[in-house]
Amino acid sequence: MQPQDRLSGRSAGDAPLQIALVEPEIPPNTGNVARLCAATGCALHLVEPLGFSIDDRELKRAGLDYWEHVSITLHPSLDAFLSATSDSRRWYFSTRASLSYANAYFHRGDILVFGKETKGLPDELLARDPEHCLRIPMRPGTVRSINLSTAVGVATYAALAQLGFPGLQ
Repeated sequence: MQPQDRLSGRSAGDAPLQIALVEPEIPPNTGNVARLCAATGCALHLVEPLGFSIDDRELKRAGLDYWEHVSITLHPSLDAFLSATSDSRRWYFSTRASLSYANAYFHRGDILVFGKETKGLPDELLARDPEHCLRIPMRPGTVRSINLSTAVGVATYAALAQLGFPGLQ
């Protein structure tokens, strides 16, 4: 099965960045990320299996009426996503990474990849490309991680700042 744009007719072609959620589980997080993508012009990749239906009421509610402004591509698996995006540079966000996102140099078209809320990204994926694995610094001993949609917001705006906030005012 090829990646499909099932939620909108918008193209990811001129997006300043792309955001990928691998097996997201909580509809409001995905809806919040979609709203962020609408606000910033970033494209969104959703990697199945999803922990909800695309038609989920909570997902639609969190994205409000912004869905038409988001380029969303649905991938049937992580392998399909990796294959479809093999020509793009990917940054993997994980609490298990050692490099801070503040030390990364982002480029237009990069893909910021985030794992599912309960487990993050698979260890074997992180091991394939450790120099592109990033973490968001947190106080030790307090929480396991920050909320997925918060992490996406932190990383996206940091990368967009490096790019000079293209298309934003």
